[in-house]
Formats: sequence, structure tokens, C-alpha cells
Amino acid sequence: MQPEIIRADSGPPASGRMPAMRSTPSLFATLCRLWLLAWLLLAGAADAATLLRVGPQRTIKTIAAAAKTAGDNTEIEVDAGDYAGDVAVWTQSHITLRAVGGRVRLQANGMAAEGKGIWVVRSPQFTVEGFDFSGAQVESRNGAGIRFEAGKLVVRNCSFTYNEMGLLTSNDANAVLEVEDSEFAYNSRPDGHNHNLYIGRIARATVSGSYLHHARTGHLLKSRAATNYILYNRLTDEAGGSASYELEFPDGGVAYVIGNIVQQGPLTENPHVVSFGAEGYAWPSNQLYLSHNTLVDDLPGGGTWLRVKPGADAVLAVNNLFIGPTPLPGTPGTWRNNFRLDRSAFAPGYDYRLRADSPLVGKAMAPGSANGQDLRPQREYIHPAHSAALSPAGNAPHNPGALQQLNPARP
Repeated sequence: MQPEIIRADSGPPASGRMPAMRSTPSLFATLCRLWLLAWLLLAGAADAATLLRVGPQRTIKTIAAAAKTAGDNTEIEVDAGDYAGDVAVWTQSHITLRAVGGRVRLQANGMAAEGKGIWVVRSPQFTVEGFDFSGAQVESRNGAGIRFEAGKLVVRNCSFTYNEMGLLTSNDANAVLEVEDSEFAYNSRPDGHNHNLYIGRIARATVSGSYLHHARTGHLLKSRAATNYILYNRLTDEAGGSASYELEFPDGGVAYVIGNIVQQGPLTENPHVVSFGAEGYAWPSNQLYLSHNTLVDDLPGGGTWLRVKPGADAVLAVNNLFIGPTPLPGTPGTWRNNFRLDRSAFAPGYDYRLRADSPLVGKAMAPGSANGQDLRPQREYIHPAHSAALSPAGNAPHNPGALQQLNPARP
């Protein structure tokens, strides 16, 4: 058989099958691919965060120097230890500071950034983890561990103690604050108008898994934010604490208060435990939702569980435990499935878990939702300054109050 020959000017072979042809990429296509690859590599390099390391044995020895060196999109790892008078102003975007090898202890030692506090933050995105802020004092008597003025601030696993103000924000209507697993205590100034955590008229504030205690005359937590998520915290006066309000929203706004332990101590000068709208309603929507909280009143003779200025759009209290002598008010708003217990029903000290043989075990009802926010707690406060997820498999939450874990039954 003669081999089949295909000429350039001939039609398809008699068999009707075309021979396989190998294609060779053009030079232009190859150059395009190389240019695209180079562009992707450069873009990735631009997006990758710069890493700075700070410590006594590092090239950058102070946080203040790091604040001057860092550009946008920088991660800063700070070696554990004491940093005295190491104050800074932060304006860069996408900054993360992280303690390495233990706690980073920032002691003001008479120094203050811009005359305001240990740090001043005006950053579109700023995160700090593992730092202790202590000793801020300034001429205006508002010396803060952090003065947050603009942007978004995330505070995680930090503490604020013995400042004039723990953490203080501005009234920037676009600012966002998130505080997680942190501690605020013993912040005070001579005239007493101090607060452990004072949030101004910002867009949104979230405080979760945190321990706020031992305020002196001021509030444990005061927020003027438009929207508030106060979730799974412990706000307690305890022995020696003399807070005014334990939790206050003086301008109203929308507040979701879920899964918190709130205790008023015997030394308070203000009998109200929670207050809403006391200074007038500053926001278009003013709604308070109290779900699965444990509120404790240790004021001799009893105080007032809830103070709400007339005019709120909605008030709902559901599945809360009230421990103390004062009867439940039942108003204002809607009150469902709340229970009052004597202090004797619990273990001594500040342990507010129900006992295993309590008649309230399993008595929680479905709290529903509000504005798309589920009012069921998803987590539970774990002492100190932490929270843990509840198990959906265990049908949690099934008990009223903040704590789903139980104490043993009485012997």
C-alpha cells in the first residue's frame, strides 16, 4: 500500500481523517503570560504585611520607634517585658501589634502621647493582642490606656488597670470598637468621674468575654454607641468595688446584652444596676434587649434592677436571673421567663452557676431574635476574661441566666 501524501493544495485525505498538528505558542502569547505572572507576584508582595520585631535586644528597641517606622499593612511583634514611658500615636492602616513570649507591660511613668494616654489610635484598622496598659495620668484627668479616636480598633487579651480611664473613645460617628477577652479594673481619678471602659458616640461597640471589675465611683462599662453588643462578660463590683452604674447606655441606641454576669456591690453610691437613656435618646433607634443574663444586687436593702427613660422604642427582658432582695419590676417593656432567687440558692463567693438540683434547670425558653440578631447566647463566660462556645448538641442554652454549667447539688 502506498503511503498517504498530503499536499498543501489538496483536500482532506481519502480516509476523511485530518492528521494531528502540534501548535506552537506565539512569542506574543508567551510574553503576555510572563507579564501577567510578574504582575501577580508584585501584587502579592505589595499585599504581604511587613514584619517588625521590637525588644531590648532587637534593632527596634521601643514601641515608640516602631510607631514611627511602621507603614501601612505592618505586623509588629513585641518581646514580653516592661516598657516604661513607651507612648505612641498610631495613624497607619492595617496595623497589628502582638506580644511574643508573654505579656507586654506598658507603664506610663508620667508620659502620655499627645497629653491623652499611653497610646492614641487613629487608624482605619488596628489590632492589639497581649498588652497591659497601666498608670496613665494627664493634666485633663482623662489619662487612658488607649485613647481611640477614629477608625476601627480591635483589643484582644489586654488589660487596663490603674489608669484615670481604662479605655476612652472619641465621638466619631463612623468608629468601631471591638474588645475581646480583656480586663478592666481599678481605674480611677481623684474626682471619681472615671470609668473602666468609656465608649463615646461611635457607630458600633462590641465587648465580649471580658472581665470588668472594681471601678471607683465611675461605671464599669459606659457606652454611648449607636449599636452595642455586650456579650458573655463579667461586670462585677466584688469586695471593695464602688462602681456607680455597672452598665449604662446614657444615650440609648440599640443594645444587645446577652449572657453577662452583672453584680452590684454593697458600696455603690448609685442603686441602679443597668441604665438606659438616662441622658436622653440621641439615636434614631433606641432598643434594649436583655437575654440570658445573671444580675446580682448585693446592696443592703436592695437597689433598682433596670432604669429606662420613657420613650424607648423597645425593651425586652427574657431568660434572666435576678439574685437579690428587690422584686422584679416587670416593666418597662416586655418581660418573659425571668426569675428572682435569693443569694442563698448559690454557692458562696461569686459563683453564680445554678445547682444541679435547682428547679430552674432546663427552664429557659426560646428568646427569639431582634433586628436579625439571635438573642440566644452562643457562648458562655469563663473566668477570668474568656468565653467558650456552647454545645448545640447539648441543646444549649437550656437554663435561664448567663451560665449553663452547673454546680453540684446540695449535699
